[in-house]
Amino acid sequence: MALPDFSAFPLYLAPMAGVTDPIFRSLCKEEGADVMVTEFVSSEGVLQAWARNRRYVEFCEEHRPLGIQIFGSVPEHMAAAARIITDAMHPDFLDINAGCPVPKVVGKNGGSSLLKDLPLLQRIATAVVQELGEDCPVTVKIRIGWDAEHICALEAARRLQDAGVQALAIHGRTRSQQYGGKADWDIIDACARAVSIPVIGNGDITTPQDVQRARETTAVAGVMIGRAAMNAPWLFRQAREYLNTGIIPPSPTPEQRLDFMLRHCRLAIASGHYGDELVTMRAMRARILAYAKGIPGTKPLRPALSRVASYEELQQILRQVN
Repeated sequence: MALPDFSAFPLYLAPMAGVTDPIFRSLCKEEGADVMVTEFVSSEGVLQAWARNRRYVEFCEEHRPLGIQIFGSVPEHMAAAARIITDAMHPDFLDINAGCPVPKVVGKNGGSSLLKDLPLLQRIATAVVQELGEDCPVTVKIRIGWDAEHICALEAARRLQDAGVQALAIHGRTRSQQYGGKADWDIIDACARAVSIPVIGNGDITTPQDVQRARETTAVAGVMIGRAAMNAPWLFRQAREYLNTGIIPPSPTPEQRLDFMLRHCRLAIASGHYGDELVTMRAMRARILAYAKGIPGTKPLRPALSRVASYEELQQILRQVN
């Protein structure tokens, strides 16, 4: 188990609940993503019902290097859950979620709520690092702070380095911003320069030029791409080509993008990850709408796409695209 090669400036697929399932990770890997992180799993869920929660962190060997992400607020429980996961799944690294802004996570004092209590965050990281020892590297993902009045990323980065964390991903927004406003890359850069561990920058990476700008103008060791990958997984491939050659490969045609959408749905249904076809298509609705964004002729079809219940129905709807 080891961290990725940071000399290559790795491109991470960000962990996103309900999005970065094994099927989507496989597709992004095909499109050039270097490093994967699973959807998060609750430490309490692991301890109380590991068999039921294991599906959130399942992965294929071809997804490596891959980290499994956990969240929680009790150091001892986080350490115990990390041990269960590491022994069962053997990820390349174990990632602690200290950045998720959603109420169901923050309400349990997990995710970005830990940014309001940096000593607790440090104790959690220390407990997990000490439990795993040499068996598995530990990384953490944070935001820059709770709100504009409480920016704490620099102190958090130093505390986490002291705890023995081996890499840090920073989303350049506060918890109160959610996903609005602009990501503050100046703060990300300041953190990357203040610590000796690799820092991965996250936020507003939507084009190959954004990736190049991050590499050239900041001290980050890599970038993490989240929402932009939801409707354009090929961004990884385009960004890598641009970094290597200065040339951006053409984006897929509308027809190719629709084929990609259909293939994703077929793979999701065949996997049974979400259940039967109806349950799978319900889970895929948001993904279908993301893929369709910007494709000419799909705007009038969005209401129908948001209610699609079968693969055959999806095909029928897409036949109307001009």
